[in-house]
Formats: sequence, C-alpha cells, structure tokens
Amino acid sequence: MAKKTASESDEIRLKKKVAAKGTEGKDPKSDQALRSLKKRLKRTQRKRRALALRKKNSSSKKTAAPEAKK
Repeated sequence: MAKKTASESDEIRLKKKVAAKGTEGKDPKSDQALRSLKKRLKRTQRKRRALALRKKNSSSKKTAAPEAKK
C-alpha cells in the first residue's frame, strides 16, 4: 500500500466536506452522513490537540530537568 501524499490534512478536508454538506439545505438532525462527518472531524481535532499537549508537556520536562540539578 502506497503512502498517502495529501497536500492538505484530514482535518482541513473534513472541514470542507462538512461545510459543503451543511449548505445543501437538508435538516442537519436527520442527515446521518453529515453527523458522521462532524464526528470524524471532532475526532481528528481531538487527536491533534492531544498530540500538541503531549509534545508541550514532554518538552517542558526535558528542559526543566537539567536546571533542577544545579
């Protein structure tokens, strides 16, 4: 299986799909496809935020450890 060479991230692509589905004029409560797209978008946003938080926390611990030894 080949690597995916996408110029835009999954999050951006999902945002575009949600925006396009939202302008169709259907009732958003009854549209299952729109609901699943929104759920996927929220999931990717949650993953991105969690990764950023993990990186931030790990980097601050690495820089604070040598200073504490002095």
